[in-house]
Amino acid sequence: MNTVELETFLAVANHASVSAAANELHLTQPAVSKRIQSLEQTLGTPLFDRIGKKLHVTEAGKMFAGQAELVLSLWADTERKLHALTDEVAGTLSIATSHHIGLHRLAPALQTFTQRYPDVHLNLSFEDSEIAHGQVRHGEVELAVATLDPKGAPDLDIRPIWDDPLVFVHKTSGAPSLHELAEQPCVLPGTGTYTGRIVLERFAQAGINLEPTMSTNYLETLSMLVSVGLGWSVLPLSMSDELEVLDVPGEPMHRTLGAIVNPHRAMSNASRAFLEVLESYREFEI
Repeated sequence: MNTVELETFLAVANHASVSAAANELHLTQPAVSKRIQSLEQTLGTPLFDRIGKKLHVTEAGKMFAGQAELVLSLWADTERKLHALTDEVAGTLSIATSHHIGLHRLAPALQTFTQRYPDVHLNLSFEDSEIAHGQVRHGEVELAVATLDPKGAPDLDIRPIWDDPLVFVHKTSGAPSLHELAEQPCVLPGTGTYTGRIVLERFAQAGINLEPTMSTNYLETLSMLVSVGLGWSVLPLSMSDELEVLDVPGEPMHRTLGAIVNPHRAMSNASRAFLEVLESYREFEI
């Protein structure tokens, strides 16, 4: 048994398909099947039920999947600790970031980092901030740069980088109250997003149950919907140039953007170097 066989098993289990796993791993189907057979022989139990052309993970396979993920996580952690004994900054660095931060905030830091550390291969994935938190939490990526959970995340290492003021925007100007806004069409960030929750909480504090006319997780799409007159919205101040900012009474809203790492996971030299670069672009006052 080796880590390659474990990775192959997890790929087949995740896809429920040898062919899909082979495509992911850039292997032939016979090579994948051979690895699974070798693993089953070593363990002395079948990991899949083969019914027709479909694969179904056995009860033993389901139990083994969790252990395989743990072994691979520990192995990766060990490799990072060994690499950290040297000063070399190289290898692959997996980072999750939100679409908004990727478009509007991260480019200068990425450019500086790639120029300074050309031997690091960046593996960037664009996710909703809530998903990015989960990926860091479960060890799927080494770090994330996203909107921070306004309620906090005590199990994660949170590093604020940017303060991001939020403003009410519309196609036309005005100074409506929250109650007046609640009666008008609105297009808002999804209620499951951190930004959406900030907006709903603002109205809830005033005793208003706000029901958006339309919602999307993509702020650029919200800006377009407001510009064509489908309703008001809440966007970062940095995105309000082409819209009218409403003068709504009350405390200003804001969200915090920053880095998220898992304190229980060994940090690679590449990750440490990236955080140092990111900190140099800090705008958040602690």
